[in-house]
Amino acid sequence: MTDTPTAGRPTVNTVLGPVPADDLGVVAVHEALLSVLPGAQYAPDISMDRAEIYEALEAKVIAFRQAGGRTIVDSTGMFHGRDLTLYEALSRATGVHIVATTGMGPEEKLGGYFLTPQTNPPTPWPAEKFADLFAREVTEGMVVPRIERRAAAGMVTTVADRAGMTPTEESLFRGSARAAAQTGVAVSIRYGADALAELDVVLDERLRPDRVLVGDLDRTDAAGDPGQVAAAVAAKGAFVGIDHVGLNEDPGYLTDAQRAALVLDLVAAGHADKIILSGNAIGVAKGLDAYDLPYEHVLATFIPFLQGEGLSDEDARRILVDNPARLLAVR
Repeated sequence: MTDTPTAGRPTVNTVLGPVPADDLGVVAVHEALLSVLPGAQYAPDISMDRAEIYEALEAKVIAFRQAGGRTIVDSTGMFHGRDLTLYEALSRATGVHIVATTGMGPEEKLGGYFLTPQTNPPTPWPAEKFADLFAREVTEGMVVPRIERRAAAGMVTTVADRAGMTPTEESLFRGSARAAAQTGVAVSIRYGADALAELDVVLDERLRPDRVLVGDLDRTDAAGDPGQVAAAVAAKGAFVGIDHVGLNEDPGYLTDAQRAALVLDLVAAGHADKIILSGNAIGVAKGLDAYDLPYEHVLATFIPFLQGEGLSDEDARRILVDNPARLLAVR
């Protein structure tokens, strides 16, 4: 039998199929390509012209590639604009790997079908139904509505309400963790009110902590000092998502100067292998405010600033390349 390029090497699920994890290069781990507020696609005042959307995305992805980026993770999950055929074309044209995700949340954006299925009395979906839905998107391919399944999802992503995790969101978190454990992909959680308690929910499903990315850890509006919470997440073995780099005017988040101090503190504490940086950039937004941050902002602007503050080249590579590859590799 002839060896394949991925033989014996951990792989990552991209929209064009599995690629070796060590071929990902610099990864933007928590971004959005096309982000659509559910229902906005039907509004008469919102254009969903695919040619226009593609042209705008292509320019932004090419700029990322020219800055040295190689992989973008679209972390929007199932129902917030994910367009697999568009992403396939975008990846082929630009040479940038695109990892699409399964999952959903928070509860307020789920839609009635997932909140009131055919039970009497109506009850939310249990964790095992979410687990089956998400796992099939990894093992059988992601759904293109009413057409077919495409490539395998590369990660499971979910979100909790900032007022506190609801019972439905607990089902989502547990179902996401079970799907990740069954299929070998990682799970990304955007915590609601208590990052450590919500991390414990997914770890309670016997998912290894190194298969979990806890995002939103550069927020300031939740309980606990951001630095202490981030260090505690890393100490549990999970990845620390500092994923609003470039956002400096929102009092609910750290500034980039504060983010840099947080990163350097984590490195000094021995957690460089747990740090994931991203910008939460949105390539094209429909029905929600645009957030026109370049995908290359972390790579081209924030990392050089960190290096000026003392981050080593070795740790910069670890954060940009090695950590995302370990997170995204199917295990």
